[in-house]
Amino acid sequence: MVRMENDAFLEALKKLFQINRAEGSVVLTMKRYDGRTKPKPSTGEASSSPSEFMCLVRAYCSKSDKNKISTVIHQKEAVKFQMAYSNLLKTSIDGLKKTRKAKKTKA
Repeated sequence: MVRMENDAFLEALKKLFQINRAEGSVVLTMKRYDGRTKPKPSTGEASSSPSEFMCLVRAYCSKSDKNKISTVIHQKEAVKFQMAYSNLLKTSIDGLKKTRKAKKTKA
């Protein structure tokens, strides 16, 4: 897993979309991240929450283990990253086929 800066992550994600355009898929996960790499043992008293939560974003190709990338987004950069990510999705997901709905028959 390679951790990158936000802009480098978006560029690598764009390349993953291009590589997997014909076959395969790209899996993207997002989760809240508090900056710790190891779990904190519970001591019975109320644990102190961090002053700032971050978002950990991971992406990988479903068929290849070598193309794993990740980034950490801070709260103050979340809106900027979300806008850049949505623009990337708009440009990368243009080849989707429109699904046809099955006609309902009355019984």
